[in-house]
Amino acid sequence: MATKEIKTYSLAEMKDKYIGKVGTADRDEYEYELSMDVLGKMIKSARQERHLTQEELGKLVGVQKAQISKLESSANSATIDTILKVFKALKAEINFNVKLEDNFVKLA
Repeated sequence: MATKEIKTYSLAEMKDKYIGKVGTADRDEYEYELSMDVLGKMIKSARQERHLTQEELGKLVGVQKAQISKLESSANSATIDTILKVFKALKAEINFNVKLEDNFVKLA
């Protein structure tokens, strides 16, 4: 009796097949949404590390608790200004990397 070999796929192969190849509109939207979800989770984690409630963080930033809640679930509707204010209120450093093709852009 012959054993049947199971084909395995990498995560990248699965994303290419079911979401689209890198550079396509669907893949770009997926990667963007994923990044915004991760950013929201980072904000929530930093807030909890500082032992702040959503309401307390909102007061520090100058926004309502509901906006902090929305930001933590996904940062895709927030402005860069709001995100920077949140991290400043959390006394957290935030860094941005800009990558053009295979080269990182560095500020002098």
